[in-house]
Parts: sequence; structure tokens; C-alpha cells
Amino acid sequence: MKQSHFFAHLSRLKLIARWPLMRNVRTENVSEHSLQVAFVAHALAIIKNRRFSGQVNPERIALLAMYHDSSEVLTGDMPTPTKYYNPQIAIEYKKIEKIAQHKLIAMLPEDLQDDFKQLIDDDYYSESEKNIVKQADVLCAYLKTIEEISAGNNEFKLAEQRLKKTLSERSSPEMDYFIKIFVPSFSLSLDEITLDE
Repeated sequence: MKQSHFFAHLSRLKLIARWPLMRNVRTENVSEHSLQVAFVAHALAIIKNRRFSGQVNPERIALLAMYHDSSEVLTGDMPTPTKYYNPQIAIEYKKIEKIAQHKLIAMLPEDLQDDFKQLIDDDYYSESEKNIVKQADVLCAYLKTIEEISAGNNEFKLAEQRLKKTLSERSSPEMDYFIKIFVPSFSLSLDEITLDE
């Protein structure tokens, strides 16, 4: 039986730093970012179903969010200003991501590839699944800016403004609900978020 390096690669997501061009009070890696995106995407899906008559599968969406940046183990994390500097760069980077997704899937034993392809290759996401994972991804980037600014790091002020605009463009009832109910706590200290307990 041939060995697979798939999970050994995924374990290296923790070595890929996010926000590489920014001074960080606390560095963030792709692995922990993916987990936070999974938490938030799962919550958005539940909120959509419970409060806004949605019909999405929260568990599947959480899995998609877990794997949404897995190709970065091969490509690294390209900073947003570079990735979206112009439309041609964005198109070419999407092609690179797709090649990396397929290379990662090909590392798996053949009989497992179809199962993981549906999680790693975003061509297999429905439009509503894509939207929720992308909303969660942007929300988590926004939360990072709040945490950094709250810690006194003004380096993230422009990123916060840019992400607020992106959140506004991607607005949905479930995301607006999440922002209203859960986001304010992210600018508070540990003492402040435990006072109500």
C-alpha cells in the first residue's frame, strides 16, 4: 500500500503565517485561521437556518471552511493587496490555487480522492456554501483587525476599513446578526468578557 503525504502537508498549514506584510502584535497562521473560519461559517449557517429560513447544511459548511485555504500549504498565503492588485493577477492566482488544490487531492489514495475533492475544490461548493464560507473568511480577517487595533497596533486600521467595506458588500441577514451579537466582544479584554458570567 502506497503512503500518502496529504495529512503531513496539511499539518504544515500551521507554519504559514497570515498577514505577512503587516506588523502583528500576535502572529496568526493558516491552520488557526481555518479553524476560526469553520467556527464562524458553522454559526452563520445555523443562524441562516434558524432565523432566516435557510436550508443549508451547517456541518458541511464547517468542513468546507476547514479546508478552504488548504491549497495554501503549496502556494503560501499571498497578501490581499498583491492578490487583488489588478484583475489579471487575481485571475492568474486563482489558476495557481486550482492547480494546488488538484495537486493536494492527487496526494490521497485514489479511492478517497472524490470525498476530499468535494471539500478542497471550491468548484464543488454550491453558491450558498461559497457565500457563507467567504463571509466567514472576511469576518475572521475583520476580527483579526479588531484584535490588533485593540492591542494598540494601528498598522491594521486601513485593513479594518477595507474589510468593513467588503463586509458591507457581502451583507446578509445572518452575517449582520453575527456582527451585531458577537463581534463587539472582540474589542474587549478578558476581564470585560468575563464580568457578565
